Amino acid sequence: LTNKIFDVHLMINPAQPFLKEYADAGADIITVHAEADIHLERSLELIKSFGKKAGVSLNPSTPETAIEYVMDKVDIILVMSVNPGFGGQSFIPQQLKKIRKIRNMIGDQPIDLEVDGGINKMNANKVLSAGANVLVAGSAIFNSTNYKQAITDLRNSVK
Repeated sequence: LTNKIFDVHLMINPAQPFLKEYADAGADIITVHAEADIHLERSLELIKSFGKKAGVSLNPSTPETAIEYVMDKVDIILVMSVNPGFGGQSFIPQQLKKIRKIRNMIGDQPIDLEVDGGINKMNANKVLSAGANVLVAGSAIFNSTNYKQAITDLRNSVK
């Protein structure tokens, strides 16, 4: 029904038994959590075997070193800047340091650095300046009465 990219973030444990179902359902990018996957490398390889882009996510308290040995398997790294569970949480400023460290780990590799949690027009520019190139904004958009204006305001905040 659409040609839009489906970026699926699985906050489930275990994720591996469900990867094929998400790939078959049309996911283009499948991201699993480093903390929830005992065989992270195997999951990333499995996602790639389905012809999909593979991502790994890190919760706020998980250090960037958790993904050091799978960097060659990922297309996207997702830094959670809130503790997963519900929308409307405030961005955890200490995640800017982690974003900078991961950007340095990525170097010139073709890996996207995505940030999800508490992104709004007040902090989006700081997150991009730290090294992110993909932002997820939920509450900043959907808590507005005018989605179009909220998106425009967010975009303008990073120009």
